[in-house]
Amino acid sequence: MSVTGPVFNHRIEGKDARVADRNPETHVIDFRAAEHLLAARDPRGAVKLLDSVIAAHPENTAARLLRARAFFAAAQLRPAQLEFELVLEREPDNAFAHFALARTFERSGLTAQATRHFRLAAALDPKPEYLQAAGFDSENRESPEN
Repeated sequence: MSVTGPVFNHRIEGKDARVADRNPETHVIDFRAAEHLLAARDPRGAVKLLDSVIAAHPENTAARLLRARAFFAAAQLRPAQLEFELVLEREPDNAFAHFALARTFERSGLTAQATRHFRLAAALDPKPEYLQAAGFDSENRESPEN
């Protein structure tokens, strides 16, 4: 049995020891570390950490949304799209997921799909950036005085 750093490289019941030692606390640590990696512009590192979290907790929408953001930041648009769509299946009223999916479609050149999700995001949450992306910003509307 060889040792590399603090982790043993032997197999336990067909699994790598690093995977076998995972527990809920390490998943939380991995999730938080992935947030920091994404903020530090290392989306691929974030995806790697989130893969194990999602494997253990496939129902965790927050982890899937973070992984979708990481895929988008890494310009992996199809995986980002699939993750955002999965989040929206579970949370159809998630304005941010609609907005991020719209940005993904926009980057992929799928304008009609992007417009639909920009409008859904703006309808769910009238944030200025959502309204502007949907073409509903207040500057484009007539004021009541006109």
